Amino acid sequence: MSFDIALSGIQAINEALNSTSQNIANAGTYGYKAQRANFSSLVSGELQTGVTIGSVTQNISKPGGVLSTGRSLDAAINGGGFFISKAANSDVPQYSRVGIFETSKDGYLVDTQGNRVQGYPINPLTSAMGAVGDLPIQTGAIPAVASGKMTYIGNMSADWTTPAAWGTVPVTGTVPITPQNPPDPSTFNMSKATVIYDTLGGKHTLTQYFARDAASPNTVNVHYLLDGAELPDKTPTVLKFNTATGSLNDVNGQPADPVTGAIASTTTIDLTGITLANGANLTKLTIDYDGSTGNSGEATTSANNAEGYASGTYTSLALGNDGSLIATYSNGQKQTVGKLALATFVNEGALTTISGTSWTESLESGRPLVNAPGTGTGGTITSSSLEQSNVDITSELVGLMTSQRNYQANSKVIQTESTMMQSLMQAI
Repeated sequence: MSFDIALSGIQAINEALNSTSQNIANAGTYGYKAQRANFSSLVSGELQTGVTIGSVTQNISKPGGVLSTGRSLDAAINGGGFFISKAANSDVPQYSRVGIFETSKDGYLVDTQGNRVQGYPINPLTSAMGAVGDLPIQTGAIPAVASGKMTYIGNMSADWTTPAAWGTVPVTGTVPITPQNPPDPSTFNMSKATVIYDTLGGKHTLTQYFARDAASPNTVNVHYLLDGAELPDKTPTVLKFNTATGSLNDVNGQPADPVTGAIASTTTIDLTGITLANGANLTKLTIDYDGSTGNSGEATTSANNAEGYASGTYTSLALGNDGSLIATYSNGQKQTVGKLALATFVNEGALTTISGTSWTESLESGRPLVNAPGTGTGGTITSSSLEQSNVDITSELVGLMTSQRNYQANSKVIQTESTMMQSLMQAI
C-alpha cells in the first residue's frame, strides 16, 4: 500500500505543479487570477489511502495592480465587478477583468477575442440611456445640427453713455443703415459676434449690438444682424438691470416665474423666414442672457456660444472615468454614445472558468447584478489603465520548492519500499 500512497502523492504534486506553472507563466497576463491546487485525502473505509487534488480554484476576488497604459480604450476596474461580453454566435455572457477594447469593422465595441462588449447605448441627441446590450459606435458621418439655443453672459457697463439712435445716423453720406451697410459705431456701445449653423451645417454670423437706452439708463437694447443684414423683425431685445445690485432683472419686461420666482432671462428671435442661397433653413434661436450684469467698470464677455454644428466624420473613441464611451468627430464634436456595464456576483469564487481571465456564471455563483460603474456594489473605472495579474511570484517560487521537496520525499518512500521488498524477497 505504501507504493500506492507515495504514487498518489507524486501524481497530486504533478497536478499542483501544473497550477504553479500556469501562474508563473501568466504573471504578466492582464487580468489573470492565480490558481491554487487544493489537496484532499483519499479514504477507503476507515483507512487513508493517499492524496489527490480535490479542486483547483482561482483567487478571483484579489485584485491585481493597476498599470497606466495611456491607451484611450483600456480600462481597469477599481473594486468589484466584471466587464461583460458576448460572442457573435452565442447568447451566453462572459465575464472578465481585462479591459482591452477596440472598435470592430461593423461598428461595435469589442474585446480582444472579438466578443461584443455589453453596456448601455446612449442616444447622443437626447442623452437617453437604453437597456443593456451591444454598444454600437457611429463610425460614419454625423449630420449637421442647426443652432436652436445660444448663451451670452457679459457685463453691460453702467458707465456707457447713451449712443445715437439706432438706424438714424447715416453710414456714408445720407444713406441710412441698410442690410448692405454695417451700423455706424456711434449708434451702439458694444458688439459681439457668434457663429450659428443652418440645417445643412453652413456657418453664419449673428452679431449683437448693445446700446444703452436713452429713456431708461438701467436698460440696454440689443439689435441683431445676421451675416451683416438686419433681421426681418427689427424689434430689439430689452435687457433691464437692477440699479441696486447690477444683476439682470428681466428680458423684454417678462414677469418672473410665479412658482419658482426665476427671472425671465431668455428671448427668442425667429430666423425661419430668412432665405439662404444653398437652400438650407435656419430655426428659431433662443438666446439666454442669465448671469449678465449691468455694473460699472469695463464691459466684459464671459460666455458667448451657440449650440449646433456642421456635419463631421468619426475620428476616434475614448473611455471616460465613469465608463462613458466618447466618440470624437472631425467637426470637433464629442458625443457620449454609450456606457460600460459591470456585473457583480454574490459568490464570484464559484464562477465557471473559461480561461485564466474569463468566466461564466454557474448555479453556485448566482445570477449577475448588472449596473453602471460606481453604482451598487460595482467598482469604478480607471481609463487608459489595465489590471495586472494578481500572481505573487515569490509565493509561487516558494511553492515550487515545497513541491520539489514533497516530490523527493514521496520518491524516497517508493525507493525505501522497493529496497525493503527486495530484502524481503532475498530473505525468502
